[in-house]
Amino acid sequence: MLPLGAAVAMLLAQGVVVGAGRVVTFRAPDGRTLNALAMDASARPAPAVVLVPMLGRPKDDWQAVAQRLADANITALAIDLPGQYGPTSGWHTDVLAAVAYLASRPEIRRDAIGVAGASLGANLAVLAASADPRIRSLALVSPSLDYRGVRIESAMQQYGGRPALLMASLRDPYAARSVRALAAEPPGLREVKWSETIAHGTALLAREPDLVRTLVEWFQRTLG
Repeated sequence: MLPLGAAVAMLLAQGVVVGAGRVVTFRAPDGRTLNALAMDASARPAPAVVLVPMLGRPKDDWQAVAQRLADANITALAIDLPGQYGPTSGWHTDVLAAVAYLASRPEIRRDAIGVAGASLGANLAVLAASADPRIRSLALVSPSLDYRGVRIESAMQQYGGRPALLMASLRDPYAARSVRALAAEPPGLREVKWSETIAHGTALLAREPDLVRTLVEWFQRTLG
């Protein structure tokens, strides 16, 4: 009999269903093994969205959103971030690895990949999108112009004319100020959705079901 840790590792490698969705693995650029929660669309090939969590929060924070995307025939891939401490400026390469994983899958439309991120995850989504033209659409929840040195103004300009949905609470001052600044960055479609709920990042989505619907409908429109 395999030790518990080895058995779990084998299940992960095989893409075994864990609760709702499947846990899949792929490689980061530096060789690390990345774990992600995948929820598959029923029709193939399908659009796909990478979901990036907040600092110190797990991929499971996105589970309800991932299910809603899958129900809308959009495959969702929620990833974990490297950790809670240390420099964050290079973490967007994990987002790029997730995009590359999706693009390698025959069941995914390579021309219809988006990224949604919350808080730091939103900033990492912008950095990844500025570096990879395969990312066709963004949804940013509670972004910051500068999060622990991860600045995104110039990256948003490099993202160019591709569409971006920007969401924040009006009672989250820095996120609201950041959304206003990012929405003013030409060119391209920049759609803004405000909330009055006192919450940040994925907590905002958990408390505002209408925002989840907006996010899902956004990717339906922009990924096709």
